[in-house]
Amino acid sequence: MAASRYRRFLRLCEEWPVEEAKRQRDLGAFLRQRVAQAFREGENTPISDPEACDQMYESLVRIHTNFYKNKYPRLKNTTFTGVTVEDCRMILATDILKQMEDMKKGTWKRLREKFSAKKPEEDSK
Repeated sequence: MAASRYRRFLRLCEEWPVEEAKRQRDLGAFLRQRVAQAFREGENTPISDPEACDQMYESLVRIHTNFYKNKYPRLKNTTFTGVTVEDCRMILATDILKQMEDMKKGTWKRLREKFSAKKPEEDSK
């Protein structure tokens, strides 16, 4: 029975899209990582709580298929601010968030990083 659960999770991982714009924050990549951890032995992995495993799978399928989005359709595809889904995706992209974080830095910190001999990553270690 564990083999069929493993195959279902693998199929779900294959179908789940990976968003390159959200590097290191993508739900699809996180899901793949967790499935690999949970099924370390592949089809031979013993499952301690099959009911919880099935429940988690069903929940992920509902998220993937937009079950609740289809069940409760919205009148408009914008937020109360008027921002569209595409605008939100663009704003939440990793590159944009990094640029915004750089803009928050003070002038002194930016100058120090610019003229510093070592890289900023070494500074945080």
